[in-house]
Amino acid sequence: MTMVERYLEAVAAQLSADEREDIIAELRDLILSRIEAREEELGRTLSDDETEALLKEIGHPLVVAARYRKGPDSLIGPELFPYWRYGVKAGVLVLLAIAGIGLIIRLISGTTNGGQDIAQAFHGFFGSALTMIGTLTLAGAIMEHYAIRPKWLTDWRVRDLSAFGLSDPATWGVAARSAGEKVRTSGVGGRPLRPLRLRHRNLGGEAAFSLLALGLFVLWWVGLVHFPGIGTMQVDGELVTVSAAPIWTVLFAPILIYALGQMGVELFTLMQPQAVRLRAILTALVSVAGLWLTWVVFDAGHWFTLSVGAEQARIAGDWLLLDFDRMRTLGDGERDLVGVASTLSLIITWVLAISAISLAYKAVANLWRAVTA
Repeated sequence: MTMVERYLEAVAAQLSADEREDIIAELRDLILSRIEAREEELGRTLSDDETEALLKEIGHPLVVAARYRKGPDSLIGPELFPYWRYGVKAGVLVLLAIAGIGLIIRLISGTTNGGQDIAQAFHGFFGSALTMIGTLTLAGAIMEHYAIRPKWLTDWRVRDLSAFGLSDPATWGVAARSAGEKVRTSGVGGRPLRPLRLRHRNLGGEAAFSLLALGLFVLWWVGLVHFPGIGTMQVDGELVTVSAAPIWTVLFAPILIYALGQMGVELFTLMQPQAVRLRAILTALVSVAGLWLTWVVFDAGHWFTLSVGAEQARIAGDWLLLDFDRMRTLGDGERDLVGVASTLSLIITWVLAISAISLAYKAVANLWRAVTA
């Protein structure tokens, strides 16, 4: 097999069968024409090294085949790349926040090996981040290959651009901003106008952040994503297993439906930010569902079990733990298994109580907004 034929065979292997014959015939004519022209110029037959140099001028077989092949020339093209980059940046920030929260819980549990806990947190973060980046890349490649362009990508509006503030942590949790404290002046004569109260919330950014966080939670809840180290902790130098109480098995489906419902509301917020009344009604309904779930979990009384060999301690709570005097002694307990379980019981009890108050306020506030919108 000559060098030219070997080159053409390498190019043909990268082409589809239905177009391979015509392209290779055209490329062969091009190469032979250049060889003939170069031989006429030199007055002799080209050596193997000279023929290889000419083929290198034409290009690598992979690059040459890409020129003839139909479809995109890149995994993620320039049109989709900014969206891919935004998704990666926002997703990494969400995963970093989750890893940070998990690390804080480990450190306050009285661990004796903080270095190992930090290393496990970094390991879990990088593993999850690589999985997320790979998933986004696969999705982007499919969209690029099949020329899929969702409506939100082509039919965008300026009022929705606040969602992209998610990639900037400084915009997280941005609440209402008021311009009512300033006196605006008109463009003619500087005549003062009535103060304007502009209630602006970064609805898009908050919705996008919640959507990503809830998506990760759903994937973890159904077992498709794993965060290393969540089911274990260090107490007094011993590895403790954290087991879920039966209430979580009972509420598996309701919690999944609740999370998906929340995702639906956040997605609706991104797509229809101007539908204030309907969004308020949906948010109120989801908040009521969340309030019910919070009550059922609190009423169960038993949430987790810490185990070291045959020794066990329950993470459980009731109304008696909702005492400010107990909160003042938080962190003063023993660092053994029972002491850590008591501390976590107090923390979770108060978290559930605060969550219930927040959800109740959210439900009432959104019902009021639906009425007055």
